[in-house]
Amino acid sequence: MNPEAKPTPDASIGELMSQLSSQLSRLVRDEMQLAQKEIERSAKRAGIGAGLFGVAGILGLAGFASLIAAGIAAVSLAVPVWAAALIVGAALLAAAGAAALLSKHQAEDVAPAAPFTVANIKKDVQTVKDARHDRS
Repeated sequence: MNPEAKPTPDASIGELMSQLSSQLSRLVRDEMQLAQKEIERSAKRAGIGAGLFGVAGILGLAGFASLIAAGIAAVSLAVPVWAAALIVGAALLAAAGAAALLSKHQAEDVAPAAPFTVANIKKDVQTVKDARHDRS
């Protein structure tokens, strides 16, 4: 029977159910294809965005390296170049250390992941254990 067939006044219940079943499965199949196309389109855009973000990161790193070189050149006007590089390098390491300490403090303040879920799972496991022991 054709899934596009319209019900007729003299169609039997079996024919109507068959039409309903085929039309429903076609609807589900079409919706799944639509969802797949939407996901593919979104994934493609996300991939392009991630690639561009990577390029931005590389260019930003190159720009930062240029600024470091400019800082060394500026300090070298007052001291020898090796000392300027040492001063700028030490300042960058100090900034990195401060950022590491701040991130450590932030990480220590983070609550455990999903504490309510973990508590509920522990409670469920205990309930199952208790039920098993009650049967013995």
